Amino acid sequence: MNTAGHSEATARRGLELTPFRGLRYDPDRVGSLAAVTSPPYDVVVRPDGLHHLQSNDPHNIVRLILPQATTPAARNEQAATTLRRWLAEGVLAADPEPGLYVYEQRDGAGMLQRGIIGALRVSDPADQVVLPHEDVMPHVVADRAALMRATSANLEPLLLTYRGNGTAADTTAVVERTAEQEPLLSTTTEDGYSHRLWSITDPADLARIQSDLARHQALIADGHHRWATYRRLRAENPSPSPWDYGLVLLVDTARYPLRVRAIHRLLHGLPVADALASLDGLFHVRRLDIPLSEALEVLADAACAGNAFLLAGDGAFHLVDRPDPELLTRTIRADRPAAWRTLDATVLHATLLHHVWHIPEDDPTRIAYIHDTAATVRKAERDGGTAVLMHPVREEVVRDLARQGVTMPRKSTSFGPKPASGLVLRALEL
Repeated sequence: MNTAGHSEATARRGLELTPFRGLRYDPDRVGSLAAVTSPPYDVVVRPDGLHHLQSNDPHNIVRLILPQATTPAARNEQAATTLRRWLAEGVLAADPEPGLYVYEQRDGAGMLQRGIIGALRVSDPADQVVLPHEDVMPHVVADRAALMRATSANLEPLLLTYRGNGTAADTTAVVERTAEQEPLLSTTTEDGYSHRLWSITDPADLARIQSDLARHQALIADGHHRWATYRRLRAENPSPSPWDYGLVLLVDTARYPLRVRAIHRLLHGLPVADALASLDGLFHVRRLDIPLSEALEVLADAACAGNAFLLAGDGAFHLVDRPDPELLTRTIRADRPAAWRTLDATVLHATLLHHVWHIPEDDPTRIAYIHDTAATVRKAERDGGTAVLMHPVREEVVRDLARQGVTMPRKSTSFGPKPASGLVLRALEL
């Protein structure tokens, strides 16, 4: 987002993006580049998606970002051992010189997204350089930090957005000129997305990008837990150190707008019948015996008028909307902006999870956060739990709250498309 309206002090401490020697798969050592990629670690639906990815290729990146063992310590050591072995065998190799990387994604429907991957100087929220918009779960940050310590690597980039100027002198001009050249790699993953990557090593282009980005601040679109992990690890290691920086993908949404989708909830151990019974007199509930696609359309219409959710898991869909105003007054904090108090995620967490269902939002034995709508419904039906399907919030609402320093409830949004994991990694020793 453009910082032209901010103070000179803010502009002086803008984004500092640094070249690095990317670790990339040797195409001759793997079945295919597509077969070794993965969605980000928190998008993989486990165990189904994990097993599928592992079977694609013995070198799939999930063996690093989601190692499987009986204890956390064993998982992290397994990832570190695997990474060392792949480096020794040449499965992964470092590029010969440091660079920034242009990354492009396309789908079959005409969507085009381009951004730039680099090592970004880690900053604190008070600096107003990188703006978070969601809270994080401490146990997830601890888990990611332990994995990064063990591997001494940033295994996948998080996704940040900023608002460019649209001028010939800005970063996007370099990105688009670079994208006219022959890429370092090109592959199409099974979801239909094509991915291309280029390296920028020319000193003049690097200086131009760094000068432009120093005038901007960014919004965390995806990767709040990894950003919090970067901050923790930076604090643990005296500066200067490689931990002062973290791997990111920066996208200029003035040129390449992102899609915003919802993240759904799966409530373990709460049957749909029990969830609905507890809402009597508190919300309006309507049963929908229609397909998922039609139920989501009903949800979208209801969300235009106020807070609305879909509950699923018993073979039907149940529209939950029109909450009792007195209930909201009792359960939602009054010291936050109206835009925050009326978020569906706020009502879900403060009113339904905390007050009605008594489910801790950070207890993985009670609640899971799943990006895929159909997968959430299937798992609820299979496990006897309740799926809570959400309607996405608009990007401008997210940005406005972030500028005010107000964080949304955790897992409120899913920006995309997300960068594929496995195309370029950062080893801190290089």
